[in-house]
Amino acid sequence: QVQLVESGGGLVQPGGSLRLSCVASGFGINSMRWYRQAPGKERELVAEIGTDRTSYADSVEGRFTISGDIAKNTAYLQMNSLKPEDSAVYYCTALVYNPGMEYWGQGTQVTVSS
Repeated sequence: QVQLVESGGGLVQPGGSLRLSCVASGFGINSMRWYRQAPGKERELVAEIGTDRTSYADSVEGRFTISGDIAKNTAYLQMNSLKPEDSAVYYCTALVYNPGMEYWGQGTQVTVSS
């Protein structure tokens, strides 16, 4: 069983920055992701980090940076140049390829507003 705890959400003005943190407990984690979901919108995969790779959604490329250490079960999401449309609940997940499970954190609210 893998458990995740996110932190770092909050209220920020447009153009500002926030850094989200995620720490997982457990074993066998192969990659970690950040998703987000705004009210009335579909869930979006924002970024993923593996042992030696990262990937981003087009909507955040160049503004968000995912970092961390899979071996230490940690992932961070540095969010710069935030826009109101970035407002959402952000969720951290951990993927265990064998047996193909994805574990979810409780989510942290990010609100971008003046």
